[in-house]
Amino acid sequence: MSEKSVAKGVAVLSAAGITVKLLSLLYLPFLLAIIGDEGNGIYAAAYQVYVLVYVLSNSGIPVAISKLVAELAAVGNCKDALRSFKIARFMLLVLGLVMALLMFALSYPLSRALHYERSYLAILALSPALLFTSVSSAYRGYFQGNGDMLPTAVSQIIEQVVNVVFTLVFAALFLRYGLEAACAGGTIGTSLGALSAAFFLVRFYRKNYGGALPRRAPNAKVARYSYFQLVRKIVDYGIPITLGIGLQYAGNLVDVWNVKSRLLAAGFADKTATQMYSYLYKYQQLLNAPIAVVAALAATILPAVAAAVAIGDRNRVQDRVNYAFRLCFLVTIPSSVGFCVLSGPIYQLLQYGQGSYLMLYGSTALILLAVVQVQTSILQGSGKFYQTTFNLVMGIVGKILTNYFLVPIPPLYVSGAIIGSIVSYCIPIILNGILIRKTLRIKPRLLKVLFKPAMASAIMGACIYGSYKAIAVFLNFTKAAYAVNAAATVISIFLGVVIYFTLMVLFKGISREDMDMLPRKLRKLVPQWFFQKAMQEKKEPSGPEV
Repeated sequence: MSEKSVAKGVAVLSAAGITVKLLSLLYLPFLLAIIGDEGNGIYAAAYQVYVLVYVLSNSGIPVAISKLVAELAAVGNCKDALRSFKIARFMLLVLGLVMALLMFALSYPLSRALHYERSYLAILALSPALLFTSVSSAYRGYFQGNGDMLPTAVSQIIEQVVNVVFTLVFAALFLRYGLEAACAGGTIGTSLGALSAAFFLVRFYRKNYGGALPRRAPNAKVARYSYFQLVRKIVDYGIPITLGIGLQYAGNLVDVWNVKSRLLAAGFADKTATQMYSYLYKYQQLLNAPIAVVAALAATILPAVAAAVAIGDRNRVQDRVNYAFRLCFLVTIPSSVGFCVLSGPIYQLLQYGQGSYLMLYGSTALILLAVVQVQTSILQGSGKFYQTTFNLVMGIVGKILTNYFLVPIPPLYVSGAIIGSIVSYCIPIILNGILIRKTLRIKPRLLKVLFKPAMASAIMGACIYGSYKAIAVFLNFTKAAYAVNAAATVISIFLGVVIYFTLMVLFKGISREDMDMLPRKLRKLVPQWFFQKAMQEKKEPSGPEV
């Protein structure tokens, strides 16, 4: 997989991921209008349970498919690449069915253990979605292993559109039966969205692949694998990947349990503690928008690193690692600065209610989370599964301890969970960095790729702060507070994007390959001098294509 292919894959998945997360952000105010902050806390607790069970069911094997298909296709073993997909698809279907039944049966004990008994119906209603997502995950892993990111991107958008529409419809319809019923009704959209995505992916596979071999030239001389050997490879890859990804999401479930229990210990009423957890959930949802780009990068870089390791190309591994971190910082640093500077205005624009102070202090967690995700994908792509899992476990332990001691302390309260998140990211970052240098024998140039985005983001932050204040003062005569804030926020964000990318081009922090990631229609709007400056960026050799 060439650097251009990686960039294209990241662009496709990023566009879909951002679209999905924007839809999530935009429908949340409507959901809040229906169920309020208390209902959002009930809904969020159930959804975090679902997300963790979903990750345990559907994260490891699809990534194993992607990694295994990329490795086998890289050495010309096309027949086994296809066989491994079919084996993994069956395994996922069985696992999805089992996990759906378990979640259904254990919904009440889970809700009690988390101190969210009122989330019981919502957890119950979410269980069927696990069966549908298991089907989708199998096909997405196969397509990504072949470097075809388009069907994954389209299915994600279909899933979220259906989810948004029916979440709001059923939440409103079920509200007459009580707040808990409305939260459960809202989760029906998740199952319908997952079913729609699965239907699309199966149709796409039959129409465009039809059981054919991966789109690479087969090698008749390559060693073949038995059925048992392929199953063992899938399991050997899938289990540690599941643990690794699951631990990244386990931090959110730790917050569901740990934060509310410590708030109750601090003397808050159950209703107030639930509302305060809702603030934390809204903060996490906002962070998910830029993280979608990093998730797309992680999904694309893992098979690229796996293929480079499979053929023993250490230079290509070094290039892939540096490229991954460069794109990571290119997106997350300005996003973090923007969230910090405009935290209050963004909350007001989206009508998110209270809790903007969490974004003000916690925006730096975005960069740390992104680095952990990229490091984890790099290490998993190179086969360092269990070491990565151990590092993430250490981070979770740090989070639990930090939350336990800080959340009950006034005036921290929920802000203590933000500090816990930062601790949970810093620990694996340090341990992963040591592991990358020691086992891959490469030295990621983090400071080099971090400096230019950081410098451009600092200047951008000062500019958008000044522009927001100036525009707000200028438009204050209208006496329409929401309209003034909306105009000042949107204009400042647009201005910040222009300033940041202009500075990055002037600093030679953006290459021609980065510009090629933009959609074709959007590229036509970019001034030609951007491309000319980008072409002057000295490009490091990327080695032969994989």
